Amino acid sequence: MGFKILVVNPGSTSTKIAVYENEKELFFNTFDYTAEELKRFKRVYEQFEMRKKDIVNYLDEQAFKLEELSAVVGRGGILTPVKSGAYKVNSSMLDRLIYNPVMEHASNLGGIIAYEIAKPLGINAYIYDSVAVDELEAIARISGLPEIPRTSFSHALNSRVAAIKFAYRNGKEYEDLNIIVAHLGGGISISIHNKGRMIDVIPDYEGPLSPERAGAVPSIKLVDLCYSRKYDKETIYRMLRGDGGLKAYLGTHDAREIEKMISNGSEEAKLVYQAMAYQISKSIGELAPVVNGKVDVIILTGGLAYSEMLTSWIKRRVEFIAPVEIMAGENEMEALALGVLRVLRGEEDANEYEEIYD
Repeated sequence: MGFKILVVNPGSTSTKIAVYENEKELFFNTFDYTAEELKRFKRVYEQFEMRKKDIVNYLDEQAFKLEELSAVVGRGGILTPVKSGAYKVNSSMLDRLIYNPVMEHASNLGGIIAYEIAKPLGINAYIYDSVAVDELEAIARISGLPEIPRTSFSHALNSRVAAIKFAYRNGKEYEDLNIIVAHLGGGISISIHNKGRMIDVIPDYEGPLSPERAGAVPSIKLVDLCYSRKYDKETIYRMLRGDGGLKAYLGTHDAREIEKMISNGSEEAKLVYQAMAYQISKSIGELAPVVNGKVDVIILTGGLAYSEMLTSWIKRRVEFIAPVEIMAGENEMEALALGVLRVLRGEEDANEYEEIYD
């Protein structure tokens, strides 16, 4: 039986959509938005009508009938902690995403748009592997300050699909393996998958510097900076997320530009770029003891995994732990489609979102 699935993936300045028939992508499109267009919206949710209208109009132009859809899946937004896998979009989830978001983020629109398209069709809307996936064990939640427990915040979508794909390609079950996945993108998060569960993660604010994020910085000096009265809260936040990392040191977050700088003889660019590889390697090593060193494979994925320079530096430092597999690319659209396809085929069950109250 052929299942047709609409995939909706909202980003900060774009919305990506695709239609899949089973595993095959029928078509794909990206809607880009300028800063000026988005400036008029005070909240992310206020962008909903504009983004939904663009999607529906485009599908109409492609002469694609919405009635052909079996399901709609949106990028999972920032929710209270959830398990990995699929969730039906329900009223509790919508209430959280619309009225009480954990954080204002474009991904919150994924479930909302999916629901509003699916509802008139009488089909289900889903999210899959939200960034809020939290399967941490109790020991991993201890931080050093009871007031600030560790939580799971990672690129779960691409990390899990890379791990699942690796297992499938090698004739193994994801649930039988111990896998470290380093998602290398604008932000970098690293996770350890133990027999099918992400039992610990190093989020992009606890680990290595990345193209746009500072990563883990010395906490005492950060406190001093926050109370120096030189910067307001919003500025400090931008320094950590958006203007930190490679961008702070080298004025650009584009790894291709930085590699050109290195090839042109910039020792500063080489040192900072190597430092990122060094810190990624340290974080990978930090997760190996979680499974007593019994790691089957280390996967490097995400957009930066296309960089042979970067991945070769990381590989040299960590391959003593386990073999290193390069699986470059984001793969978000495919991950969303294939996740829901497994639900439609009865290979996975979809979860029901229930609000968690303190």
